[in-house]
Amino acid sequence: MRGAVHHIDLSVRDPKAARPFWEAVLGFLGYRVSTEYDHGGYDFDVGVRGGAFCSIGIRPTTTQHAHDRYSSGLHHLAWNAASRDDVDALYALLQKMGATVLDAPAHFPEYSEGYYAVFFADPDGLKLEYCFVP
Repeated sequence: MRGAVHHIDLSVRDPKAARPFWEAVLGFLGYRVSTEYDHGGYDFDVGVRGGAFCSIGIRPTTTQHAHDRYSSGLHHLAWNAASRDDVDALYALLQKMGATVLDAPAHFPEYSEGYYAVFFADPDGLKLEYCFVP
């Protein structure tokens, strides 16, 4: 689809240490590891190249500075959920993993009517969201 995100690369301090988190979350969303790099990074793909497709790359940082979403750069990344139950299922997985949950699943009418989401962070503090918008 014209204008849809084809890929995004995220920088993390330790790709190896972060991998279990990303495999669990992106695996839940249907992504699979497609490429592994000599520098320690890796890509997750969903869909089919040439069709509906998206890739998320995990890359090593060049510094050990903590992520600050209020500096220039990425504030947060959000994915569409299939239903409220789908949001709740990811939340259950996040709890089982011991992941940092910023906001438990809730209705956020300030975003739009019926907006239901969970907000969480990766091991580097990148803010992530899984939302259902009817």
